[in-house]
Amino acid sequence: MKRLVILGVIFGCFFINVDLHAMGPIQVTVSILPQKYFVERIAGGLVRVEVMCPPGAFPGMYEPKPTQMVSLSRSKVFFAIGVPYERSWLGRFEKINPGLYICRTDKGIEKRIMKTSSGKRGGRMPISKDPHCWLSPPLVMLQARNILDALVKVDPDHKRAYYEGYRRFIDELVNLDLEIKDIFSNRGEKHIFMVFHPSWGYFADAYGLEQVSIEVEGKEPKAAELERLIDYAREHGIKEIFVQPQQSKVIASGIAESIGAGLVYLDPLSPDWARNLVDAAKKIRTALR
Repeated sequence: MKRLVILGVIFGCFFINVDLHAMGPIQVTVSILPQKYFVERIAGGLVRVEVMCPPGAFPGMYEPKPTQMVSLSRSKVFFAIGVPYERSWLGRFEKINPGLYICRTDKGIEKRIMKTSSGKRGGRMPISKDPHCWLSPPLVMLQARNILDALVKVDPDHKRAYYEGYRRFIDELVNLDLEIKDIFSNRGEKHIFMVFHPSWGYFADAYGLEQVSIEVEGKEPKAAELERLIDYAREHGIKEIFVQPQQSKVIASGIAESIGAGLVYLDPLSPDWARNLVDAAKKIRTALR
């Protein structure tokens, strides 16, 4: 009798552990840090989010580490967003985890063509499309719907909770969009700002601005293009050049010194996405004065 009681306790504990594991959060993986913000806003504690491209890394040429590939084998979803490294790795992700659902969060978004480094004044012809659609709150509303659909697909038992999180996130995005519009209200006619890496085109489109980029498609400008950029910056009274923490500042520093401008950080990959966009709007607004 005592033996049966002991066995009953052991098997009871076993089944309790199994049930608790099933009730735990599902693992998903996102391509870049801002997506972690989006997924957690919708799913809350129902998911555990892993980030493939970690803080400080540049998603243009990132190579996942072996430990990340092992972790990916436990994920239900990979949330892609169209950054360059995904072209080489998405197929490998599917081979490592055949059950992995690939959600292209940028589905339905018309990608903008990257302009030449000096606008219409010559330079290289644009040959690629801009992946930085996560920096526009209106476009993130579209991404949020794609994220919602993927979560419901892989975890239908929590469909109601995901829809509630989605609705709250959309409300947040609407309010954020209005706050940024208010920051740029009464800015006058000046609308051009200069960046090193062309990350902020969708943000500029959303708020009636224009970014002028030093770098084009990950390539540094040649001598003739540098001269055009310096002339362009002087002509338009550029006093700040925006750079991002993940990249070298050498060329931007040279241009800034030539035109008497300062360097200001804008991080397109900040994990605190909403606050970062408000801070970016304020910095750009200051540069337009």
